[in-house]
Amino acid sequence: MKIIEGIEGDYIETKDNNLFFDVKGLLHPNDYIICFLRFFPHSDGERIRNGITFKKVYNLNERYAFLRDKYPRHLFYSKELDLEVQGVKKKEIKKIYTPRDFFNNLLEKKQLTKNEKLSKDLCKLIINEGNLSESSIGITGSTMIGLDTENSDIDLIIYGTETGLKFQEKLEELFKKSKILRKYDIDEYGDHYDWRVGGSNIPFEDFLKIEQRKQHQGKFMNHDFFIRYIKSPKDWKGNFYDYQFKNFGRIKLKAEVLDSKDSIFTPCSYKINPLKILETSNNTNSINIREIIEIFSFRGRFCEHAKDGETVFVEGNLENVNYKNELEYNRIILTDQTKDKMLILN
Repeated sequence: MKIIEGIEGDYIETKDNNLFFDVKGLLHPNDYIICFLRFFPHSDGERIRNGITFKKVYNLNERYAFLRDKYPRHLFYSKELDLEVQGVKKKEIKKIYTPRDFFNNLLEKKQLTKNEKLSKDLCKLIINEGNLSESSIGITGSTMIGLDTENSDIDLIIYGTETGLKFQEKLEELFKKSKILRKYDIDEYGDHYDWRVGGSNIPFEDFLKIEQRKQHQGKFMNHDFFIRYIKSPKDWKGNFYDYQFKNFGRIKLKAEVLDSKDSIFTPCSYKINPLKILETSNNTNSINIREIIEIFSFRGRFCEHAKDGETVFVEGNLENVNYKNELEYNRIILTDQTKDKMLILN
């Protein structure tokens, strides 16, 4: 399976300013790649690469504020997305780092750092126990670009729609029989709570109810790991310019989950039966509730959030999706880590 460069999980290094961005999504414009700032040079940085100290920025609003102040050329308004996004023009890219290449390099590398060895060993375990090919897995995150710390997570990518779905089914059994792979305990969920909920004031009990069911995260050799699944290129429907989005503002909705199969992938989605609009920034009478058919997110925190048949409360942005003027529907997109939420009601 051939996978192009510049997709979810890849990192971009800029030519002139040593900025590192993590790529978001699978479809991009012709002249630039949509990606979000992750590391930037700073004299007080706690990470060192090639003699340069770097700081990490995680909060989305802080990323926008930093770029607006220092590097506004990396902010773009996309009329297709009806949104201001971060990105790097292709002519300004120094290098694209891919999880596939990094894993292949580790297979040949003789001297590994602690995080490189842990990442490689977890990949080997997954390959052996999940019956995966070496070409279907990769290692991303700060370790891939040499900006990791002792406490950095192991971030893995598994490529392929069917590969991901089949391996996800095996994970529960793997957790049960492995002595070096386990889920978080209650205290560790508590440690993750503050940054996972992102200031959105979700009660810990609701957070725990969702997180304890997730299979794509946990501890390997007592080291945090997180797995993302990327669909096969044949399932990337259309290209960037086939879509036109329109932002309708904020909405709160009660809905029934009809199909959560795509909830494991990044981006993730849930087909829904909308039950009731609870609040909206627009005139409710102008919104046809039956046209809201999906919950969608590029954020890994919303993967594996709900299951078929469950009723959820969701708060996010309502947007209209038009595909080639042939298919049109509304969806709720979850992007803001401080405001957006998805909770299980039953």
